[in-house]
Amino acid sequence: MIPDQIIILAILFVTVIMFLWGRWRHDMVAAGALLACILTGLVPADDAFSGLSHPAVITVACVLVLSRGLQTSGAVDVLARQLLPTQAGPTLSIAALTGLGAILSAFMNNVGALALLMPVAVQIARRQELPPGRVLMPLAFGTILGGMTTLIGTPPNLIVSGFREATGSGAFAMFDYTPVGLVVAVLGSAFVALVGWRLVPARKQAGVEGFDSGAYITEARVPEGCKAEGQTLREIELALEQADAQVLGLVRNEVRVTPSNPHRRARAGDILIIEAEAEVLANALSSLGLKLEEAKPAKEESKKREVTAEAEDDEQEETSESVSEPSDEIVLMELVILPNSDLLGRSARGIQLRTRYGVNLLAVSRQGQRSVTRLRALVFRAGDLLLMQGAPEALSEFATSAGCVPLAERDLRIPDKGKALTSAAIMAVAVGAAAFGILPAAVSFAAGVLASMALRTVPPRSVYSAVDWSVVVLLGALIPVAGAMESTGTAYLIARLLLDGVAQGHAIVALALILVVTMTLSDLMNNAATAAVMCPIAIGTATQLGANADPFLMAVAIGGSCAFLTPIGHQNNTLILGPGGFHFGDYWRLGLPLELLVVLVSIPMLLWVWPL
Repeated sequence: MIPDQIIILAILFVTVIMFLWGRWRHDMVAAGALLACILTGLVPADDAFSGLSHPAVITVACVLVLSRGLQTSGAVDVLARQLLPTQAGPTLSIAALTGLGAILSAFMNNVGALALLMPVAVQIARRQELPPGRVLMPLAFGTILGGMTTLIGTPPNLIVSGFREATGSGAFAMFDYTPVGLVVAVLGSAFVALVGWRLVPARKQAGVEGFDSGAYITEARVPEGCKAEGQTLREIELALEQADAQVLGLVRNEVRVTPSNPHRRARAGDILIIEAEAEVLANALSSLGLKLEEAKPAKEESKKREVTAEAEDDEQEETSESVSEPSDEIVLMELVILPNSDLLGRSARGIQLRTRYGVNLLAVSRQGQRSVTRLRALVFRAGDLLLMQGAPEALSEFATSAGCVPLAERDLRIPDKGKALTSAAIMAVAVGAAAFGILPAAVSFAAGVLASMALRTVPPRSVYSAVDWSVVVLLGALIPVAGAMESTGTAYLIARLLLDGVAQGHAIVALALILVVTMTLSDLMNNAATAAVMCPIAIGTATQLGANADPFLMAVAIGGSCAFLTPIGHQNNTLILGPGGFHFGDYWRLGLPLELLVVLVSIPMLLWVWPL
């Protein structure tokens, strides 16, 4: 190996380890890899940011904007009401929902398709008396499968197309992915909907009314003169047991104390950290006269000691009354945090909910795990469930701007028939122009974005917030890194090691190996990053074999879209983690047989549609 190959391999190794570690965001890791390549001379400084102008990056950003138009106009809501059965059994209901999710994700962002249909999935679970996870996981997997059927269905497809274009063979067309992808998606969705949903662990007992989001962790203050004042923690525990709640901790004078001493008496001003189900939370608090401790902005928190006890009690009394006696204007709502939410990495203290939106954060649920920090200091993660209080309009505004999905029965998207038809027509024209070669994909979808802005299906002020910039940076950074792998001959070196060590010169074995390795990596790291890393290796493998590179690139596209074993491999898996009450190891029970099915189906289809 030459020095440049050793350097790029070291950078690639560290990059993959950082992706797997997950401590840094994937766009930060990709930017670090690009900077390392620039500093070591593997990527010329003048070409450092050439990846941001790559057609695949532009297309991804534009598709995200057009997806927002379909979402906000209510087009998908109308489609769901028309196509989903209301009087069917669980198998047919799950099959229809999974199929609709797969169809939508072929032409819009996977996460957007899932987010739109999640409230529908929760309603189906309630109607069929099923655990929510048994509907949510098939839906999530269906939206992932549907993305592999078209060029714009998922970022890995666009990346693969870009690498093919770089070889001089031209980019893949809109529906070049369809022959193989459609067969895999149909058979995979059928397996998930007809058989696989029964393999999903039941995290909620059937027949329980409402959506079981797991136990919430909330904070309640002990006001002066309330029933709980002067009681021991043991007495409070016994009272809360009747409401199926329990005390996890106590905060006194801003110092957290574990409730290990059952004879410790509660004082006025103490804050009890309580675990309770959403349905019984209000009863648990009112039984002892406790009042919810809202997550205050940092500025307000710093002045907490300066306000009078009377003013503090009045404010909290208003909150308590709103919870215990809900009106038509004030409601409680559960929201799940999306993977690209603005809340990620931030705590409740700094959001300033009451100041900016007029809503309150009452509690947080995270996979049923107990909190080890104060509610106001809890750093939000994707998939967290938030129990919010406020006017429906204010909650709707907060959910839209912060990147959350409401799980209540109330539909916060009011369909606009005119805009729904317009947004659907814009998407159809953009897809058609790209599919028939009238315009390059990037140009066609950029024109669609401009039309969406002009016709107000996507407000101009919302265009930039609709783009997941972390994905854009990830792609823009890794494309030059992948180019360095190719220019230094490292991709061919890895391909040769795979061929000699495992495939031993057999093209079909090499094709299967590329598919399995890509699927394995996509289960552990971002699928776009996986595609960018594996494309040069796939091309190098085909060159070493003297074979057609297309089936190897298609294998990367399929493998990059098949992340079914973990909650971190795909954003859709992360999104259902909290609402489904899933644990990290729950995904493989359905995901493993599904991935085996994908391998068994896709290899013969690849060899038939894209001969070696």
